[in-house]
Amino acid sequence: MTARIRISGRSLAFFAILAALAGLFAFVAVKTGPFATVPVTVATVAERSVTPSIFGIGTVEARRRYTIGPIVTGRLLRLDVNVGDRVREGQTLGEIDPVDLPDRIRAQEAAAGRAEAAVRGASSQLDDARARFSYADSQARRFDKLVAAKAVSLESAESWRKERDVAAAISASARANLAAARQELERTRAEREALLTLLKNLRLTSPVNGLVVSREGEPGSTVSAGQPVIGLIDPESVRIHVRIDQTHASGLKPGLPVSIVLRSAGNVSLPGRVFRVEPLADEVTEEMLAKVTFDRIPDPLPPIGELVEVTIALPALPPSPVVPSASLASVGGRTGVWKNDDGKARFAPVTPGEGDLDGNLRILAGLRPGERVVVYSARPLDEGRRISVVERIPGTAP
Repeated sequence: MTARIRISGRSLAFFAILAALAGLFAFVAVKTGPFATVPVTVATVAERSVTPSIFGIGTVEARRRYTIGPIVTGRLLRLDVNVGDRVREGQTLGEIDPVDLPDRIRAQEAAAGRAEAAVRGASSQLDDARARFSYADSQARRFDKLVAAKAVSLESAESWRKERDVAAAISASARANLAAARQELERTRAEREALLTLLKNLRLTSPVNGLVVSREGEPGSTVSAGQPVIGLIDPESVRIHVRIDQTHASGLKPGLPVSIVLRSAGNVSLPGRVFRVEPLADEVTEEMLAKVTFDRIPDPLPPIGELVEVTIALPALPPSPVVPSASLASVGGRTGVWKNDDGKARFAPVTPGEGDLDGNLRILAGLRPGERVVVYSARPLDEGRRISVVERIPGTAP
């Protein structure tokens, strides 16, 4: 006798609800749970050359700067230039009030005239004394001969000897007077030249063809000796002082080509070269310091102190497998990439090399050209996780 199991309508409804929940659970598990397919973007491994670069922030500076001011304290009489003016070498920029300096120069010129007259007078006296000595000497020698011949008395010869001695003393005195007069003339001339030099130095002149970058005084104000009044730079000496993170400074050396982006020039890139790498690094900021020059000085000149972006190009590296740097991942302490293996994620350890500023990274070992690697994923990946390739994932770089 066969037993019959009767199922009530309530039981059927319960089983129907249970089946629906199981189906919903399975749907959620497949779509969003641990068995869900993860949307990813992928890139194909390409074998090509990478040109690494070094990036740094710099400031515009002038290697040759000049501060111009008086060598004596005085009142600023005039200034003929303003900030931003181009000046020529030797051009007068301003002047300090000379006060009584022109009168003192004229007084020294008069004193020099008197000294020249004194030199002429002393020279004439010396000529007269020399003539008297020459005559007395010739007479003394003649009378010595006559005494020897007993033609004249000894007293007559002795008188001429004394006359010769007196003439010699007068000549020595005349020579001393002439020397003193000449020294006085040199002194007055030297003082006059000193006053002329001082007057010349009261005119503020440009030592080079330059650009006025500061004006620190106004006419009528009193300035001290050595106080800067005008600041100049040599436009041809403008360069960039660059700071580079020490961890990214490998390969930095003089002569490398540089791209300089000036903010004041509308972010236009200008060519340049690494001029010098400083032997001392900044131990506080852990940065290397370098000097960069323009291949051609821009016109108009960029403001001194402007921040600029500097990209230093290193030599191109040999061709090798290249992937986007964003594809690099770390799993269990190992560095690698996620590969697309027939719709499943497979982790592949790799040995990364150098990269460039465009986000390209050399792979020294672990990948072959043509393989497809995951760049971005909507969620973290696991080994064997099902993946689906999409064009773009919201919130990631295009």
